[in-house]
Amino acid sequence: GATVLLLRACLVLLASPIYLLSFLGIWEPLCRKVFPFILGKISIFHENRSKKHKQELFRNLPEFRGPSGALRLLEIGTGSGPNFEFYPAGCRVTCTDINPNFQESLVKNMKKNQHLQYERFLVAAGEDLGQVASGSVDAVVCTLVLCSVHSVSSTLREVLRVLRPGGAFYFLEHVAAEHSSWRYFWQQVCYPTWKLIFAGCCLTRELWKNLEEAKFSELKIQHISIAMPWMPIEPHIVGYGVK
Repeated sequence: GATVLLLRACLVLLASPIYLLSFLGIWEPLCRKVFPFILGKISIFHENRSKKHKQELFRNLPEFRGPSGALRLLEIGTGSGPNFEFYPAGCRVTCTDINPNFQESLVKNMKKNQHLQYERFLVAAGEDLGQVASGSVDAVVCTLVLCSVHSVSSTLREVLRVLRPGGAFYFLEHVAAEHSSWRYFWQQVCYPTWKLIFAGCCLTRELWKNLEEAKFSELKIQHISIAMPWMPIEPHIVGYGVK
């Protein structure tokens, strides 16, 4: 514990300009503007490493089409839209994100993926999807988002509310490493500074526990490793739950 605290203090010193900006109330609005650019650079590497997992994850999406034959999909934390290429043709997508500054890169990705029908873009947090009617979507997708929501349990309650009975929630998230591992040690060291720099991203959430506690009638979770050299986000979970 003492070693973790010492190394955390070293990181705080290295990142002291950011901590000062945060104290002055400047960092958060600045981060909202620059985060889409930073995330775009980092996500290219992550997307290359996670592509095969996403292809496998979304393979059975067409099975959850509604009675009309259409697939109504809501994505929480859409960002720039890196998941669009994996959705089936004709899928009707509603995009949401708490940060409206993603819209420019999102529009570019929409133009690249015209096999989809885009319904609307909502500025909304995962915990508050009040603009979406209950039981109105066939699938909800959330990738690399549950790490940064204020309340995982509230977000999952909203997911279950907006899903129709028999609909599915798809997820791919980085999670806490094994507690006895060096990865977990470094996750603890990096936690405060990482959370500040990366818009509230929490490194040590055991998200599989939240998913198991949610009221899904069927839940499939797989623990995987997505190699991210020099970054403390290698352990992931992937899967889906059915309402």
